[in-house]
Amino acid sequence: MAEYKQYITQAQENGNVMISEDVIATIVSHAVSEVEGVVGLNVKTGADIAELIGKKNWGKGVKVVITDEDALEIDCNLSVSYGHSVVTVAKAVQEAVTNAVESMTGVAIKSVNVNVCGIVRQ
Repeated sequence: MAEYKQYITQAQENGNVMISEDVIATIVSHAVSEVEGVVGLNVKTGADIAELIGKKNWGKGVKVVITDEDALEIDCNLSVSYGHSVVTVAKAVQEAVTNAVESMTGVAIKSVNVNVCGIVRQ
């Protein structure tokens, strides 16, 4: 079984840069919040308990997995505003997350999975 990684390490000229999955989750959260039609991220049930035992990935409605190749697999749970196309919003979220994470970290994105958990009437 593969070892669980919490940091991406990038070798630089004067040493290494380590980027935490928490930093990536924060970037994802900000990118998602800027997409029109997104009401917000949904925290998965049991996230508080999971965080207590060290599984903090779903605490903010975002799960980040660092693969063995130092690529990222990102899952987002979110709610969409009533009246917006779910597919259009989901695609916009995928693009926004990919652009934000790649431009801020230089790390390749393997996948951005969008789980629409609800529709909210505002």
